[in-house]
Amino acid sequence: MLKWILRIVVLVLAIMVASYAHASDMTQVRIKDLATIEGVRENPLIGYGLVVGLKGTGDSRQTLFSTQTLSNILQRMGVQVAGSAIRVNNVAAVFVTANLPPFSRPGLQLDVTVSSIGDAKSLEGGMLLLTPLSAANGQTYAAAQGPLTLGGYSAGGGGNSKIVNHPTVGRVPSGAVVEKPLSVDLSQMSSFSFLLRSPDFATARGLALAVNQATGKSVARAVDSRRIEVQCAKGDDPTELLAMVQELQVAVHTSAKVVVNERTGTVVMGKDVQLGAISILHGNLEIEVKTQLLVSQPNAFSKVGETAVVPETTVKAVDNPVRRIELNEGATVEDLVRGLQTIGATGRDIAAILQAIKQADALHAELEVI
Repeated sequence: MLKWILRIVVLVLAIMVASYAHASDMTQVRIKDLATIEGVRENPLIGYGLVVGLKGTGDSRQTLFSTQTLSNILQRMGVQVAGSAIRVNNVAAVFVTANLPPFSRPGLQLDVTVSSIGDAKSLEGGMLLLTPLSAANGQTYAAAQGPLTLGGYSAGGGGNSKIVNHPTVGRVPSGAVVEKPLSVDLSQMSSFSFLLRSPDFATARGLALAVNQATGKSVARAVDSRRIEVQCAKGDDPTELLAMVQELQVAVHTSAKVVVNERTGTVVMGKDVQLGAISILHGNLEIEVKTQLLVSQPNAFSKVGETAVVPETTVKAVDNPVRRIELNEGATVEDLVRGLQTIGATGRDIAAILQAIKQADALHAELEVI
């Protein structure tokens, strides 16, 4: 009986040592870089406004909504002008967008992006008029106004012009001011939820264990592969708890994945990608067709014959020998890349080869083609 107990103890110790060595090889990442706090996020804002002061590069008369907007603004200021009577091209109708950060308070300044929605040629030198910015619920949270800064320009006209970058999109740095608070009262919350950016059950379990070890209490539990709940005891400071949790480091468990971009021939593979025993044959058939135009002329002082252009076509076919590589069971990505480089495979060739390996059930990883 004692002999069996000793064997079990040795086996458990071996498993613990192997697990510790495996965990030490993993990358340790802070929780703030792995997960976000549920409910603490940015909120997009959008508004419709008018840019004025353009140098003849605004919307044309065919853009009816810009002249109608200008007419409405003038009417609110006591000037009665019909929209059909307005003929100006120094104004442009725009959409104004911004992101409202979490825990925003009135007076906070935001950067806004201004984008033309008409046929304006450029927003250079324009001034954004006061524009209310609202969220998806229809409520107004900020107001934007100010001069635009552009990262491009448009010069010339007609068939002789030059455009650099996008002159119809600009920014107003610190151009919006928050008017309505949008914040979460942390003092009224008894629990918080962390959401992993890349869901994984092992990572979620490790995050909960790290929090419990740091606090000395069983306050965290993994709900699923993405969500981890952390309880906040009465009397504890939620800000201090969140700051402590976010600074903790946990081991990241990633799944084996290969990403292939066929348009650019880019292939990105992780170190955990394993391959089965495979044999790869790779060869190219090159066909080259050349056409050379020759001029045939009659002899000097000859009255017979005429000058003619005669095409001479040459066809050349080269069938390169098939190149072969072999990989044993459990081969790594480094072995595959080294083998493909020896046979002269390009990025696009590697993308095609990887898809063929996946079809042969020899690629033990997820293959994503973008």
